[in-house]
Amino acid sequence: MSEVELLQLESTTSKPKFHLSHLGKVLVGLTGGVAIGLTVICAPFVSPALRKFCLPYIPATNDQLVNILSALRGKSGTLLDLGSGDGRIVIGKTPKAFLETAKHNFVSHGVELNPWLVMYSKIHALKSGLSNKTKFFQKDLWKYNIASYDNIVIFGVEQMMNELEKKFLRECKPECNVLACRFPLPNMTPIKTIGHGIDTVWVYQVK
Repeated sequence: MSEVELLQLESTTSKPKFHLSHLGKVLVGLTGGVAIGLTVICAPFVSPALRKFCLPYIPATNDQLVNILSALRGKSGTLLDLGSGDGRIVIGKTPKAFLETAKHNFVSHGVELNPWLVMYSKIHALKSGLSNKTKFFQKDLWKYNIASYDNIVIFGVEQMMNELEKKFLRECKPECNVLACRFPLPNMTPIKTIGHGIDTVWVYQVK
């Protein structure tokens, strides 16, 4: 046997062959599937952070819900929750009291960018028997036309309130009631303030 043949034989016998077992292939597939699934689920929650104005999903507190209901007392018509999250303003449910605007003479709509929260809100409305009086839309709140609504609720962040105020003044019809929660509008004067601290609700009326 020549020296070249000996070297070839040595190289083929010294390298162990690696074979992925059937179980290994299954585990690799499952790991990849889980990673893709987590990406799909998490993306709607993470992507708002990449936008100019980030409106994070922070559920309303019980006191905030009660203050909103108090601010809406005596009012009726259509109601829009901008950035409706899990739908608790439109549908509403707290341990101490029910805040169900759909049951208080309101036709209630919610606008939310996150598709999972929109789906959850629709299911919750169906289970609560309120699907005929509520609607949820997967839309960008900046692009959604708010001209037809009598009452608007917004849980904003401080950085976006100035642009929101411009949108309200530009699009809202006269005498539309705007309820700002957590942060006030920077230039408009509220006709009423309810609560204090993080639970404060500022009530405005568009002229």
